Formats: sequence, structure tokens, C-alpha cells
Amino acid sequence: LPFHELMFQASTTHRMYWNANEVQQCTLLSIKTGGCTEDCSYCSQSTRHKTFVKPTPTMKVQEVLEAAKRAKDAGSTRFCMGAAWRELGNKKNAFNHILDMVRGVNSMGMEVCCTLGMLTAEQAKQLKEAGLSAYNHNLDTSPEHYPKVITTRSYEDRLNTIANVRDAGISVCCGGILGLGEKDNDRVGLLHVLATLPEHPESVPINALVSVEGTPLGDDGDISRVDAFDMARMIATARIVMPRTMVRLSAGRLSFSDAEQFMMFQAGANSIFNGDKLLTTDNPAFDADQALFDKLGFVGKPAHKGPMVAPAEQDGSIVITKVEAEKREVSYA
Repeated sequence: LPFHELMFQASTTHRMYWNANEVQQCTLLSIKTGGCTEDCSYCSQSTRHKTFVKPTPTMKVQEVLEAAKRAKDAGSTRFCMGAAWRELGNKKNAFNHILDMVRGVNSMGMEVCCTLGMLTAEQAKQLKEAGLSAYNHNLDTSPEHYPKVITTRSYEDRLNTIANVRDAGISVCCGGILGLGEKDNDRVGLLHVLATLPEHPESVPINALVSVEGTPLGDDGDISRVDAFDMARMIATARIVMPRTMVRLSAGRLSFSDAEQFMMFQAGANSIFNGDKLLTTDNPAFDADQALFDKLGFVGKPAHKGPMVAPAEQDGSIVITKVEAEKREVSYA
């Protein structure tokens, strides 16, 4: 589609399912930074890359809860906790602390999300029982381009974790990154995988690569920069094919002007991450985001508020169905 028509259709779809005045403010805290054994070629936290990031131990429960309280006071209604490791595995002590963090944040009335690497079905069940709202596990890119970015974890590994999360009754947060050297077909391929999962993810974060010196992609001068039109086109397409999904404008937002960010909101983004850090890369501060909201006339989206019922659903023209997971057998080698 021509860009102007894509934007029109996405904006129209967005208003069918969401209050266009509302944008959710989320805060992401790195509760365990660096020391990850994966080889993700974009990540500053991998032990395989020499970057500015220094490994730190897992934060104390009380420290995390204090950070969540500050985030809530600043307007966030969703608090996300990230740990830099491949999987939870047998980290029983750390996992028990994380369960306490989840319970504490949940008691504040916020949505609580974690990104902790690969999960077993039992771990997902325990997180659900502790009050976890959502689990983030990105696919990053298309199945075809993925092996050029990461070799230590397969695409199927990621899909299995997503299935464990969904089966536990936890909302799935799953998206990707632009700027990994992918082609347009890879961006389409990522959206196709997401849109054909047994259920659409509850939220899809769209990230622009933040190049970090010392990582393979950060040191690759041949990769072109992601511009605002790339982001808007990806967000708009995600909005059209997954209309009931929260589309989250995520990493890389600091590199775009207020006007460029407005274009992304018009394309259908209805969530941002605020605070001064997004895991290990810079992110706009709380005050700057509030000024942006005031300028654009946005208000914060409340926690646990889902999509509206579209007119076509109300009159029976469209029937929303779900695909049974066990009937879908797709392998990405």
C-alpha cells in the first residue's frame, strides 16, 4: 500500500478497538544486568561481546518494589522486569525472589511483566499463580533471518516458551527489532508469524536497534539506520493484522523527534516505555514523556484495560475465533 493509505487504514482500525487518546506508560527495569551467555549480535549484555555493560547481581526484592512504586507515581501502569540470562533453569533462589517481586508489584494494582529468557511450563504456572500479567519473549525477526542474528537459541525454543506462557494463562508480549540487517520480507515474515500464532499476542513491542559499540551489529557499518517511516510502516501493519493487540513503541524512541513519534502513534502505537533506561540503553525520562503527552493531548491508559468491541463484532459481521494450539504444527528450522 502507499504509505498514506497504510496510515489511514491503520489509524481507522486503531480507533475501532482502542481509545486513541490513551497511551499506556510502561517502565522496564533490569533486575539482573549483563553476564548472559547467549550470542545475540545486537545485545550489550552478552559475555561474548566487549561492551560498556558490567555484570551485576540480581537486585533485592525491596529495591525492585521501591522502583515500581516510583514508576507508578510517575504515571506508569505496567512494570516490566528483565533479567539477562538464557533461561531460568535451576536458579531456584533467584526465581523465588522474582516470584516475591511479582507478588509485590501486582499488589500495587499495576500490570506486571517479566522477561527472563526461556521458561518451562511449571515455571510459567508458578509465575501465573504469583500474579504475573504478561511475559515478554521476542522473536526478534523472521525465521529465515534469525540464524544470522542468534545461534545459541533456536526459533523453535522461543516459540516453545511462548506456548508455555500462553498455556499457563499469562498474556504473551512478543515483538521484534528493526535494524538487524533484515530485508522488508523479513519484517513481513515476523508479523506473519505473530499474526498466525494460536492467539494474537496481547502486546507486540516494535523496537529500533540501538547500536552498541562492541556488539557485532553495533560495529557493522553496512547496516542502515532505521528511520521513522520504517517504524511507522511496521507499527501500522501490526495494527491492521492484529487489531486487538497493544502495539508498543519500544527501544530506539529516543532517536525520534516528537513529530516522528506522533506519526507512530497515528500508525497505531498505544504504549511507550518511560524512565531513563530501557535495560541498558538510553530512554526518554518521565518528565519528557509527560511533556510529550501534554503536547499531543494523550492521557495514560489504565492498567488491565483491554480493547473495545468493534461495531462489526457487535452486529455479527465478524466473529472472533481462536485456533487450538495442538492443531498447529509448524517447525522453523
